[in-house]
Amino acid sequence: MRILMAGAGATGGYFGARLAQAGQDVTFLVRERRYQQLQASGLVLQTPHGTETLKPQLAQANSLTGHYDLIIVTVKSFALDQVLEDIAPAVGPETLIMPILNGLRHIATLQQHFGEDKVIGGLCKINATLGDNGEVIQMTPLHQLYYGALDGHNDARLQRVDAALRDCQVDTRFSDNIMDELWEKWLLLSTLGAVCCLARGNTQQILTSRGGEALLQGVFSEILSVITAEGYQTRPAATARILELLSDPATPMTSSMYRDLTQGFDIEADQVIGDLLLRAKRHSLATPLLNAVDVNLQVYLQQR
Repeated sequence: MRILMAGAGATGGYFGARLAQAGQDVTFLVRERRYQQLQASGLVLQTPHGTETLKPQLAQANSLTGHYDLIIVTVKSFALDQVLEDIAPAVGPETLIMPILNGLRHIATLQQHFGEDKVIGGLCKINATLGDNGEVIQMTPLHQLYYGALDGHNDARLQRVDAALRDCQVDTRFSDNIMDELWEKWLLLSTLGAVCCLARGNTQQILTSRGGEALLQGVFSEILSVITAEGYQTRPAATARILELLSDPATPMTSSMYRDLTQGFDIEADQVIGDLLLRAKRHSLATPLLNAVDVNLQVYLQQR
């Protein structure tokens, strides 16, 4: 299977590397700076098991040739508009596009641009970041990749995707209910991002502060009410596990949005929090805590 990995950051770099190591034909679509970096140093993975380096196949938007069977989009959500243009030459009649982005707004955007039949569901669970020299740092052994048809009908096209991905040295989950998985991932990451960015700290610091547990539970409840109104079929066991994970004071957690914020980078405020507020307004839901988080993030962006 010919695979185009749009992005070679922490997520795209890690999962793309594992696919390439498993023998798949993987090309990384990258910008000029990342292109030069990877050309010079290779794609470096620092994992709990050691350091690995591979020489990746690279392309830039102006050098893409031919159509790809699968395009995995792993850029930040605010870069999606440019990626739509960049990957267009690589999209053929049989191409499937699997976005691994935060939130859900990107799905409709991709469907409107390329057609509903081309977009499948995807998400990952990994604790990873880029180091100062562009190396991919996997901070814990967690490396799960979920995928499946958005309508739950995993036809022959999806079976081919599964055959290509399932042997790539990561924990793959071929889901027949990917939409619920996506809603639950958004519940987790938006709660985590909201409380960490608002309180400017990790969950351990928040939970051991006066009112911290109430803040986390309040944000969690507001988000759950929004996604339920939007169509999430609540799975009580799954939502309970998410809240339990977030509420463990022994395990300090932060979100990628919080880490970006503390480094002065652009953040996915609109895609992770702002879109929830738009959906809440559609259903006349009161979300005062989310509103406070959103104002906080908007002020940060104004001050960058």
